[in-house]
Order: sequence, then structure tokens, then C-alpha cells
Amino acid sequence: MKIDEIQIRVRYGETDQMGVVYHGNYALYLEMGRVEWLRKLGISYKWMEENGIMLPVVSLNINYKKSAGYDDVINVKTQLKKEPTVKIEFDYEITNESGEILTTASTTLVFIDMKTNKPIMAPDYILKLLKD
Repeated sequence: MKIDEIQIRVRYGETDQMGVVYHGNYALYLEMGRVEWLRKLGISYKWMEENGIMLPVVSLNINYKKSAGYDDVINVKTQLKKEPTVKIEFDYEITNESGEILTTASTTLVFIDMKTNKPIMAPDYILKLLKD
């Protein structure tokens, strides 16, 4: 399935007193990877919301292997797990500049109609872009 990668330089404010990335910030890195994955597919979260669809996270699983620290450059690889249905699932791998795996993760998001606040099938435009 479609894969995208982004690089992020860890900012000082993302670290804790031990000088390592605070564990909660990894969820933000995953979101950055997901947003860019969608953008490179040709869709933005903003456009989807303007067109009545939101994508809340309903499941988040993170496995910490090794720490990242201030000023490190990390690579976030985002991969679509399978063709979307009512939900869209991603796997992630965060590595350091040496290619060592720091974190693996997965998320599940659900397509929600903003008018009804109910789950809906993945929009046709996303399915079409994934086939192209």
C-alpha cells in the first residue's frame, strides 16, 4: 500500500527533563506523517472538513524501542495498512538518522459525516486516488 516519509527535527520543547522526546509527542509526529501522507495523495484534512468529513482517531498503539533527543532528525514512515472502508488504518515506523527503529505504531481513524456525526464509507475520491 502507499507509503510516505517525512523528516522532523526534534525541538527543545518536545523533550522532557531527561532530554528525550516526551512520549506524548510521538502522537503528534504520527499525525504529521498522516497529514503529509494525505497531502501527497492530493487531499488535505482542511479540504475534507470543508467538504463535511472528519477523521477522528479511534485507536492508537505505540511501541517505544529507543529514545530520540533534542535536535535529532527523525524519519516518520507512514504506510496505509489496507484499502479504507469506514475506517482507515496506518502503520508507522520512526527511525533516527542512523536508521535505528525508535518507535513503531499504528492508528485507526473513522470517516465521519460532520452533519450526522455518524460513520460513513471512505469517500470515492480517496478510493480513486489510491487506485491511480
